[in-house]
Amino acid sequence: MKTSLAEAVATTDSVRRRLIVNADDFGRSPSINEAVIRAHHEGILTTASLMVNEPAWAEAVALARQNPSLGVGLHLTLLCGHSALSADKIPGLVNPSQEFPVAPASAAFRYFYKRSLREQLRAELHAQFDKFNSTGLPLDHVNGHLHLHLHPTIFSILMQDADHLGIRHLRLTFDPFWLNLQLASGQLGYRLLHALIFHPLSAHARPVLTGRQIRHTERVFGLLQNARVDEAYIWGLLPRLPGGDSELYSHPSLDEFKNEFEALISPRVRQQIKALGIELIRYQDL
Repeated sequence: MKTSLAEAVATTDSVRRRLIVNADDFGRSPSINEAVIRAHHEGILTTASLMVNEPAWAEAVALARQNPSLGVGLHLTLLCGHSALSADKIPGLVNPSQEFPVAPASAAFRYFYKRSLREQLRAELHAQFDKFNSTGLPLDHVNGHLHLHLHPTIFSILMQDADHLGIRHLRLTFDPFWLNLQLASGQLGYRLLHALIFHPLSAHARPVLTGRQIRHTERVFGLLQNARVDEAYIWGLLPRLPGGDSELYSHPSLDEFKNEFEALISPRVRQQIKALGIELIRYQDL
């Protein structure tokens, strides 16, 4: 049975619903940077995750300084991107051009089983935090490119060094599979595989974060969509948004993923959020 907007409002009046709307890959390209800033001013975007080693990162930092209402976090990159450290310092992680592997599965296995890489991983993670801190921007949150921050080896390092690194808010990438089945169709294999990977990783991470008092949302939407966080998906999600704190992340750009940018600036979506009484927040507001 479909739920009307009026029915959704009536059934959620007593439940406070707060939503972080995040853009990943801030700093990767000028197209992404422009989409992020426009989605923040013209739409519902509240935060962005910065890749500190990509070509347009300096432009992203300048834009973030001009827009202090945008919460900016660190998008740790250990796959499909570039390193902060030179190749001679982390030879097991990057090629001579400081490029990380592009095959997630094989890299994840190497990071887990090859113990000799752990101190190189630690050094690179610290270097990326140092580079972010050098910008002077407040650290709104931490997450990982392709969600590698929940990889057991990476997560262990981050938690061991959380106080030193200043980690206070971190993405717990748990996208409710059964709700996603109601909201979207197609790519069932992709959605099921990612649920099978990230549900256990999130279950492992959740009590650790709680014990360390590192704040996170209860759920994160977008993982199972694979660049299909479009207007139709968001329109269907908002009336079904559970009570409490949630995150919706996307990859807005003016070229590759323009559909996601257009969804974030949709007047219809903005009006729906207002009608449903959903509060838009940043991680620092948790």
